[in-house]
Amino acid sequence: MKKIVLSILALATLTFTSCSSDDDNNGGTSSSFVLDADNFKGDINDGEVTLDSSTEYNLTGALIIKDGAKLTIPAGTVIKASGGTNAYIAVAQGGQIFINGNATNPVVMTSAKASPAPGDWGGLVVCGKADTNKGGSTGQTASAEVSSLTYGGTVNNDNSGSIKFLRLEYTGAEFTGDKQFNGLSLFGVGSGTTVEYVQSYNGKDDGIEFFGGAVNAKYLVSTGSGDDGIDFADGWKGSGEYWYVKDTAKAGIEGSNNGDTFDATPTTTATLSKISIVNSGTSKDEGGLYLKEGTGVWTANDIFISGGVSGFFMKSSDTVTAQHITDGDHDITNVQFDGISGDKVNGNASEGFFTEANNTGAGNGAGLPTWAQGWTK
Repeated sequence: MKKIVLSILALATLTFTSCSSDDDNNGGTSSSFVLDADNFKGDINDGEVTLDSSTEYNLTGALIIKDGAKLTIPAGTVIKASGGTNAYIAVAQGGQIFINGNATNPVVMTSAKASPAPGDWGGLVVCGKADTNKGGSTGQTASAEVSSLTYGGTVNNDNSGSIKFLRLEYTGAEFTGDKQFNGLSLFGVGSGTTVEYVQSYNGKDDGIEFFGGAVNAKYLVSTGSGDDGIDFADGWKGSGEYWYVKDTAKAGIEGSNNGDTFDATPTTTATLSKISIVNSGTSKDEGGLYLKEGTGVWTANDIFISGGVSGFFMKSSDTVTAQHITDGDHDITNVQFDGISGDKVNGNASEGFFTEANNTGAGNGAGLPTWAQGWTK
């Protein structure tokens, strides 16, 4: 009799546990967030939410991963945004996102429209605790220009998660009257965060942009951007390796220090290697590489610039950038120009701040690199 009673109790306990797990309805550890794939939005305030790659998610509004919460997205997951300007995914300071795509099954975030177009939805925003010069000095915080979340601080090794094999399509909706989303916006993101194998495809504004922080980024692809392909500013002190940029309306890569105070500190300190920029820039003011607003300190190697109007550009009024060039703060080596229609350098500089040599850029010169094939569009 005792054995029968114990068996019944054990069965009841198992049944209760299983129902509790199902009621969480988020596929991860315990979280108060209720996941609705047809109306995917809201604040993930706690625990971990894990998506299901066999389910298509309709992003109808803002999805915010708050401090202490996690969102995990497995390989092959598709998220389609139908909420226009209000539809975006953002990671707040202390939150984490884990995008676990792979070369044969990337995670895709795209428009839900039958005939998609640039600007159909927002994009992905990540806000970390690493340093930025946006506040004018070390350790300041600021409000992200899209999402209005706080970013910045002193934790340069901050970890906002991992983003691997992600394709962002048709981003760039207008957030306010003069601000648009980028494909991927990295605000004060720390070096503990992984950013690898990310493509921005046909975004209305910049493809990928770094606003301060110390995150390193490898294997980035930006194609068809309505503004710059890849942009970094506000004291970013990271490294970029294997970047492929093609068919941007403005600069292929734009590197700034601070738009308000050109000589603000901490200074943007960029380390770039193995970069291809193809058919970028519709005027001499927007060349392959735009050294802008104080530009910062650059170390760059193996840069391939093909098509477009000019190689490098800086405004003649930007005396801070000019002084960096005079002081030898730009160590740019092994630059190859291939069929640009204008000058190698246009603006307030001679050609003496870089050296030329043949190279393959991101891997195949002007052609799509081998590492980008299969998962990009």
